[in-house]
Amino acid sequence: MPCKLSVNVNAIAYLRNRRNLPWPSVVDLSRVALEAGAVGITVHPRPDERHIRRTDVGELNRMLRKEFPDREFNIEGYPDERFMELVEEERPDQVTLVPDDPSQSTSDHGWDIAANRARLTDIIARIHEGGMRVSLFVDPDPAAPELAREVGADRVEIYTGPYGGAFAPNDIAREFGRVVETGQAAERAGLGLNAGHDLTRANLRALVKALPNLQEVSIGHAVVADAMMFGMAETVKKFRTAIGDL
Repeated sequence: MPCKLSVNVNAIAYLRNRRNLPWPSVVDLSRVALEAGAVGITVHPRPDERHIRRTDVGELNRMLRKEFPDREFNIEGYPDERFMELVEEERPDQVTLVPDDPSQSTSDHGWDIAANRARLTDIIARIHEGGMRVSLFVDPDPAAPELAREVGADRVEIYTGPYGGAFAPNDIAREFGRVVETGQAAERAGLGLNAGHDLTRANLRALVKALPNLQEVSIGHAVVADAMMFGMAETVKKFRTAIGDL
């Protein structure tokens, strides 16, 4: 099965919030992305609502369920009680758990699963009770998928920031190797595989080719940046081509 694209719309919301106006519309641009073939929409609401707002989450969920019932809604975030109540209210298809501090500008590391084993086990069980799939955000570390399986995760999402941020050939090769080894470990552990952070059309092709078990990439910044040049619909098609889904 080809890898699929979930469009993270945080950057759209961030741009809208600069002027506190209703445009650009997060819902309308998400609709364009879905019409162009994105498998789903990803949001990462934060406590200060500096980009995605709680109201956005509900509006996006209603749009997806009504207009695109075959697509997926992925809500990611740090699992404090406020976040847990949100996902239990909205019931997305996938909940991606990240270990962010609320003050972080963006995700920059995966879970220390061993140090959070008991808490993650309880949280994942609670999410499963609501019928939602759980993906655990992990560093490119081949030991992580087995630990994720032990706490009950259905998938892991590999943090690809170090790979996406590498430019020297030796650095690219090293970080690429770490991501691939972790993806292969996910397959051995029987887990689904996602990836995200600083992925672009340029660095996706090699990753998808090396990891035939890669099911989903969640991409926001690069998609929105390219959409400023090509438009959202054409950008989604370009990313789908890069991952072999078109």
